[in-house]
Amino acid sequence: MARQFIIIALFLSFISCRDKNEKQLLENENNKEAVKSKPKKSLSEEFKNYWYAGDAEITSYNLQQARYGETRDGKAVLIYVTEPFLPEKQVKADGHDPENIPVLKLNTTKNYLTGIYPYSIMTSSFYPVHNDRHALKVSFSSQEWCGQVYAQINNRTEFEISSHSYFENEADQKFAISKEVLENELWNQIRIDPKSLPQGEFEVVPSLEYIRLSHKELRSYKANLNLTSEGESFSYEISYPELNRTLKIEFSNQFPYQISGWSETFESGFGPNAKQMTSVATKIETLKTPYWKQNGNKDLSLRDSLGL
Repeated sequence: MARQFIIIALFLSFISCRDKNEKQLLENENNKEAVKSKPKKSLSEEFKNYWYAGDAEITSYNLQQARYGETRDGKAVLIYVTEPFLPEKQVKADGHDPENIPVLKLNTTKNYLTGIYPYSIMTSSFYPVHNDRHALKVSFSSQEWCGQVYAQINNRTEFEISSHSYFENEADQKFAISKEVLENELWNQIRIDPKSLPQGEFEVVPSLEYIRLSHKELRSYKANLNLTSEGESFSYEISYPELNRTLKIEFSNQFPYQISGWSETFESGFGPNAKQMTSVATKIETLKTPYWKQNGNKDLSLRDSLGL
């Protein structure tokens, strides 16, 4: 009798493990399918020569940042670099694998002071170089003396959201939203093929920086997207009527479509002190270099060349 119970228990355990394995395989397949979209666009020799030369593109900006109803002096940096990306783990790949997806990664940093205390902000977006699907991942963090907030979007069957904050009504959250245009991914798409940028009225998920610092609901909002040509430059405008916010990005109309600056008009401050203000970033300098190798004291002078 005891032997029969053991056999039954082992059988049920086998079935349970098999079901879990099948479920995991199904989830993995769904995740692979989730990041499939349009046909891959081929890369030009010009693109490969520029973005696969073994270094990153670093551009510094003077920043006039609206925060708490006042304008703050600061610096912003856009760091673009290509790298292999694991579609399931959704992190940079350590080695070569046919499953890797090549991405153009953008790390954006902003630093400014609000009175006595500093703000340090970083956003990372990972966008396929073949321009055939949404960003695979977007992450954001902000640190200041009151605390820190973090948010992440993972491109799976839906956009999976994880968010953490020191504010009670935001705290720790996990949820999913339907896939729409991500404002954060548009900065990558500009550098790959600006003529493929969406134009017209779309549902757009605003930048994680804006959502978290303004304490808005993380979801998509109706937005009007418009690309215009101004001399040797393009201007891409994203306007959110419901949020009373407009972002305008200026960039060259010639490859590699370097971003010369941007402006963002939105409601700054809270309560009766809130008012419409505009943040502005203007380019200082661009440097193409493998910065990850330049971590010695002798390399500090490179920051001077960027005006940082």
